[in-house]
Amino acid sequence: MTHDHDLVLRPTAAQISTALNPPPGRNGGDLVVETLAGLGATTVFGLPGQHALGMFDALRRSALRYIGLRVENNAGFAADAYGRITGEAAPLLLSTGPGALTSLAALQEAAAASAPVLAISSQIPTAGLGGGRHGYLHELPDQAASFRGVVKSVHMVRSQSQIPSAIAAAWKSALTAPHGPVWVEIPQDVLLAETTLPVVTAMDATPDDLVPRPELTAVAADLLSRAARPAIIAGGGVVRADASGKLLQLAEMLDAPVVTTFGGKGAFPWQHPLSMQSWLEDRYTTDLLEDADVLLVVGSGLGELSSNYHTFKPRGRVIQIEADLGKLESNHPALGIHADARLALQALLETVSPREDDTAAGRVRDLLARVAERIAAQELTLEQDVLAAVRRALPAGSPSFWDMTILAYWAWSAFDARGANTMHSAQGAGGLGYGFPAALGAAAADPSRPVLAVSGDGGALYSIAELATAKQYDLPVTWLIVDDGGYGILREYMTDAFGQATATELTRPDYVALAESFGVPGTRTTPETLETDLTKALATPGPSVVVLPAVLRMFAPTHLG
Repeated sequence: MTHDHDLVLRPTAAQISTALNPPPGRNGGDLVVETLAGLGATTVFGLPGQHALGMFDALRRSALRYIGLRVENNAGFAADAYGRITGEAAPLLLSTGPGALTSLAALQEAAAASAPVLAISSQIPTAGLGGGRHGYLHELPDQAASFRGVVKSVHMVRSQSQIPSAIAAAWKSALTAPHGPVWVEIPQDVLLAETTLPVVTAMDATPDDLVPRPELTAVAADLLSRAARPAIIAGGGVVRADASGKLLQLAEMLDAPVVTTFGGKGAFPWQHPLSMQSWLEDRYTTDLLEDADVLLVVGSGLGELSSNYHTFKPRGRVIQIEADLGKLESNHPALGIHADARLALQALLETVSPREDDTAAGRVRDLLARVAERIAAQELTLEQDVLAAVRRALPAGSPSFWDMTILAYWAWSAFDARGANTMHSAQGAGGLGYGFPAALGAAAADPSRPVLAVSGDGGALYSIAELATAKQYDLPVTWLIVDDGGYGILREYMTDAFGQATATELTRPDYVALAESFGVPGTRTTPETLETDLTKALATPGPSVVVLPAVLRMFAPTHLG
């Protein structure tokens, strides 16, 4: 009797010949790139450094495409976006010590947003490991310790034979729900030493399915089927799981209003009669959600930004579907279902009973009208006009990447993403500098369509060096920089809190002239000409910069009173 686990794939004659006679001149770095290619990687991001040169030398002997950025953190943001757009694990090659540590903020964003990034870092030679103070360049007593609290998993390599399996395990971890960044560490001498190991061929690192427990989905289906006023909050987990179609089916079966979190933008059609859009920082939306007798939360931990700054207090029964075990019931008691959003929604679709609610669409219309009335009373025409101009200029289907800037905060609530997985921002971890390098990663993933990046002038200075990257690889990214002379949102926060702002005003360059010095076309625009200038830039091949001098204001918060 033969069991599945007894089956072993037998190598072909050609594979045996190659294994017995590996090509000369290979090193540990070749094992890295061969493993990545065997896992299905086609593009890698990174920055070379002394200890990592074995990997980078091996790249020229491989078919992998390399996109080199100018700062490791920006390379991490680019890999993050590539992972979000493709759903594949994005390799990020880094050097030891300062190079590795500079990527930490990007890896924190990838972790918060569940972006699959496979970071592979060099390490000092094995002779220096163990915590002693040997004085190697870039030496840290325990480099991996700096990453354990940030990434999903850490994978240590100490010999060449460990490289393929360690990278495969990391790849599987990155792509098992919830997706996230992982860390592989390989010493310099292991990467540089000549290897006689066979060429790495196809690797099996199929991620595990995170299947919901059927008794839990049965209870959830019963609650939803009998609900009088169900509602749905759709988070980033719906986007990561490619489950927006199933969400739409379920919402229509239940006649349940849907609001998307800022990380879940595009998970539900913006203009659908059941769409509450994304006005989560609005008390009217909070009230409607609190009034639901059964609230289905899919792919969200109901954190600070998704709960109107923790003022949301649900009165009904909460059902929470979440792939990140630590987020289940972390903020509210719930029927917690630990599962991939797509699989859990499919289970609900198979078991819920359709219901009709003649009042649902009317309640949504009333909600959106009240939100619009509240915003209109604040005389924020400039902000709404600028955001509308961006939406009209950006082709449908083109992705956009937003830095932490006032226009992005408007976009979280008021921008129609026009499709799942098309609008991304740094709201997961909230670090500056995300927009432009992330857009470069998305353009590397799909150069057939233009990509928009949006930054303030403060955030732009974090990633200005990547204009060289955009030019070098001729990536079709249009970078909109809203120049208000400083850290605009911090200026507002400090003025509101203390009566005046400190350390928010910036001396900045002429961004148009600076872009042109890199060989990238630059345009200075106005709110009136923004749509025309942005449309033209997006339609022109290659990178471009559009600078909008404007001081924008935020709409009033609703969680403070």
